[in-house]
Order: sequence, then C-alpha cells, then structure tokens
Amino acid sequence: MTPKITLTVFLLFLFVLESNAQDLRTEFFPKAERRPNELPDKENTWVFVLAGQSNMAGRGQVEAIDTIPNPRILTINKAGDLLIAKEPLHFYEPILTGLDCGLSFGKELLNHVPDSISIVLIPTAVGGSAIGQWINDSTYRDVTLLSNFREKLEIGKQFGQIKGILWHQGETDAAKAETIEIHVEQLRTLFGEFRSAAGNPNLPILLGELGSFSKTKKSWRAINFKIRRYVKSDPNAYLIRTGDLNHKGDSVHFDSDGQREMGKRFGEKFIDIEAKSAPSHQ
Repeated sequence: MTPKITLTVFLLFLFVLESNAQDLRTEFFPKAERRPNELPDKENTWVFVLAGQSNMAGRGQVEAIDTIPNPRILTINKAGDLLIAKEPLHFYEPILTGLDCGLSFGKELLNHVPDSISIVLIPTAVGGSAIGQWINDSTYRDVTLLSNFREKLEIGKQFGQIKGILWHQGETDAAKAETIEIHVEQLRTLFGEFRSAAGNPNLPILLGELGSFSKTKKSWRAINFKIRRYVKSDPNAYLIRTGDLNHKGDSVHFDSDGQREMGKRFGEKFIDIEAKSAPSHQ
C-alpha cells in the first residue's frame, strides 16, 4: 500500500468518526418545528433573553427528555417566528450547539406561576464571545452580538413583557489578566445597554457563575469573584451558584445534568425575585 492510499484511508477514518460524533450529538434534535395554534395573551406572556457565550448557548447532550414540549414554553427560530420550545434553543452555531439551560428554566417557572402565564425564551448567546465584543457590537462567528441582542429583544417585545435576562459568560475573559481586572466595569456597561434596549433600568439580570472544573481554576475563580462583586453593586442583579455542577468531560462546558440544574436554579431565583417584588396585601 502506498503512503498516498494510507493517508486517504486515515482521512476517511477521521471523517467517519466525526460523522458518528455528529450523529450522536444530534440524535434527539427536533426534526420539525412546531408552532403554537394561537399566540398567547401578550399581557400574560413573560419573555426572557438568554445571552452570553457557550455555556449559555449550550454544549450539553440533548436527550429525549429535553424535547418534550409544553405549549406554554415558547421560543423563536432564526427568522423570528414563534415556536413551541424544544432543545436546543440556540441556532447560531449549528455544528456546536447542544443542550442549554433554557427549557429547564421555563419548566421550573411553570411550577410556580398561574396557568395563565406563558414563557418565551429568546436565544442570543454565541460561544467563545468576549464581553468586550458584546460591548463593541463586534461580529463574532457571523453574529453581530449587541445588534443581534437588540433585534431579538424587539421580537420578544411583540409577544409579551420582557421580564429578565439570563447571562452566563466569562470563560473567554478569564484567559487574560487585563480582562479579568475590568470585568466588573464591563458588566456594568453592557448591562446598561441591555436595560436601555429593554426600556427598563431595573430589569432583573441573573448571572451564572463559571463552573469549578476549569483546568485554569485560578483565573475562573477570579472571574467569579468579579461576578459576585458586581452583583453586590447592582440591586437588580442576581447570582446563580454553579460550584457543585459537573462538566461534560472537557473541563469547560456543563454536562446535561448541570445545564438542567442551572436552568432550575435560574427559575427558582426568578420566582424569588417575583415574590419579593409583588405588592403586599395587608
């Protein structure tokens, strides 16, 4: 066998391996979009924007349980059409995207709200994006980050009330001491832009910590310190703990159980926010 044939066989082998991996990753992806029979009442529809980088965009394995729909949990497709939500919600990185925390967040909310309430989840996260790229409205992986956020937020406003933002980001910024140092200031700047776009200076923003499983633990802990510091300075920002959650084997991304649990914690936190902000009846 000549070296050229050997190389061809090797490349074919790698192609088969990659194809099999993709097949396993997408095994339970929805095969068709399902639209609601009618639009929910706008006054009773809560809209949440999911933003950040890959651990919000989702890299977990989608399993059958993640595609069980609830007609009261909705999302949008790339064209901005309203759909009944199934994982994965994010569509910006089709060869990478996987399970995120959105559907489990929505399911947790439905455990606590009246039957009249519907949930719309708006995906805007892009893996690998730095917070400075969001602030500067940079185009990253073919997405102009802040402009896309604003565009999708406006779509969300058509369907209901913007109730909050779920944010998970910081792994990219943990790679450099200079971006760690200014993380609090950058969060303040970006969240000001988010709230301005929403038309609500007091809009709740829920921030997930980075996982505890990084190979560069010191820098990730430094980002988490900055996140906690920011939350203490913003009365409408709320921390979601993740230190006990596991990665999927790459020391970077939450596994499927971790994504579901993180979504549940986002939901529990938001319900707590709603309870505290509700007018008392004495």
